[in-house]
Amino acid sequence: MADTQTETYTPRLKESFNNVLREQLKGELNLSNIMEVPRPLKVVVNMGVGEASKDARLLEGAVRDLTTIAGQKPAIRRARKSIATFKIRQGMPIGTSVTIRGDRMWDFLDRLVSVVLPRTRDFRGLNPASFDGHGNYSMGLTEQLVFPEIDYD
Repeated sequence: MADTQTETYTPRLKESFNNVLREQLKGELNLSNIMEVPRPLKVVVNMGVGEASKDARLLEGAVRDLTTIAGQKPAIRRARKSIATFKIRQGMPIGTSVTIRGDRMWDFLDRLVSVVLPRTRDFRGLNPASFDGHGNYSMGLTEQLVFPEIDYD
């Protein structure tokens, strides 16, 4: 029998992180072991749909767009409690959310950094103050049209 070697796919950003960035971070952070270097574990993409309580088609569009952007089906997020000011009741759908892990996360981060953020209007870099004390980073985009997968319709 002939040995057939299957080619495994490794995302570009993951390969760059493992081969170059980890060593640089280890030196910058004065860490003794390479396994102490922080690394991304997951990306959570959330899309709030404020008018979903009035029009259910808006939520369907958000699910479709987020599925296209993330590559997997999002979960519908519902209101935890009623808020009369916003005219929402407990259990009403208010948005969608998807958690991306593994190679799909690395591909998403690569697209975000190399394609989406440069296409963002008036982009002046990421704010380092958006890190919380636990290593989480939070950022927002005003429109999803900066993703190349989303068609303007």
